[in-house]
Amino acid sequence: MARFVTLGLLLAALLPGVRAADWPTRPVRWVIGPAPDVLPRMLGQKLAEAWGQQIVVDQRPGAAGIIAAETVAKAPADGYTWLMTTGANTTLVGLYPKLPYDLVRDLAPVTLMATIPFVLVVHPSVPAATLQEFIKLAQARPGKLNYASGGTGTTSHLAGEMFKSMAKVDVVHVPYKGVGPGVVDLLGGQVQMMFAIMQGAMPHVKAGKLKALAVSSAKRTATAPEVPTIAESGVPGYEFISWNAVHVPAATPRAIVATINREIGRILAMPDVKQRMFDLGLEVAGGPPERLGELVRSDIAKWSKVIKEVGVKVD
Repeated sequence: MARFVTLGLLLAALLPGVRAADWPTRPVRWVIGPAPDVLPRMLGQKLAEAWGQQIVVDQRPGAAGIIAAETVAKAPADGYTWLMTTGANTTLVGLYPKLPYDLVRDLAPVTLMATIPFVLVVHPSVPAATLQEFIKLAQARPGKLNYASGGTGTTSHLAGEMFKSMAKVDVVHVPYKGVGPGVVDLLGGQVQMMFAIMQGAMPHVKAGKLKALAVSSAKRTATAPEVPTIAESGVPGYEFISWNAVHVPAATPRAIVATINREIGRILAMPDVKQRMFDLGLEVAGGPPERLGELVRSDIAKWSKVIKEVGVKVD
C-alpha cells in the first residue's frame, strides 16, 4: 500500500512539470484593453521566436478595459490567454462597484513588465519655477488655476486629486476626452497644469513649451534625472506611477506561470529591449508574481480611498 501511495505522490509532483514542459503547443492570445499595444507586440515577437508559437495581440479597448479583463478572467486557465494589466485596472475597482470579475480573486499575477512615472507640468506663463512655488501660488489663488486630465476617473485625474488633497491646494479639474486634447489646451495656455506621461511631455519641456516641476514616482527617473520628485519637493509621501503587467486566469498552473515569468524576465533584460523601453519612457520592472500581487492590492486600496474621498462618479 505504501508503494502505491509513494507512486501517486511522485506522479502528482511530476504532472505540473510535464504540463509546463509541453507548453506552449499552440498560439497564445494576449488581450489588451485601451492601453497602447507597443510593449506586448515587442515582447510577443521575442517570445514567438523563442517558443515557435505565435503571440496574438487581441486589443479590446471597450468599457475602460473591463471587457478585456472579463474576457481573460473567464477564459480557460491553461496559460494560452493573457491580460496586459495596467495601473488603470486597479482604479476600476473603486469606480465600478459591480465589476463582472474580481481583479484579485479571478486573475493571477504573472509579472510586472514596466513602470510609467508621470510628470507634473505647467504652462510657461505660470509664475512658478519649482513645485513649492506652484503650491504657494495655488494656495494664494484658490479655485483660480486649472488642471487637465484625460477624463473623469482616469489615472491623470486621480493623480491630480491626490495631489490636491496632500498639497492642500484648490485647483479646478478640467476633464478631456483623452490625454491628447488636454495636452493641446495645456500648450495653448487654456489650462495651467497636468499630470502627463513623461514620453509625451518631455519633448515639450525640452522645447520650452512646458515646465516640468516634479515627477510622480518615489525616486527620480532615468528619463529626466534633473527633475525632482513630488515627495522631495514639499509633498512627503506622494507617489503615483502607472505600470504594465501580465495576468492570467486564476487557476492557471503555477509551473506555467513560472515559465511565462521567467521568459518575460529574460527578454526584459535584453539590451535592445531595454533601450526601446527607455525611448518609450518605460522603466523596466520585472520581478516575481508576488511583487505584482502586492502592487495590485496596494493600488486598489489607494485609489479606492481617493475615489471615495473625492466622490468621483463615472457614467
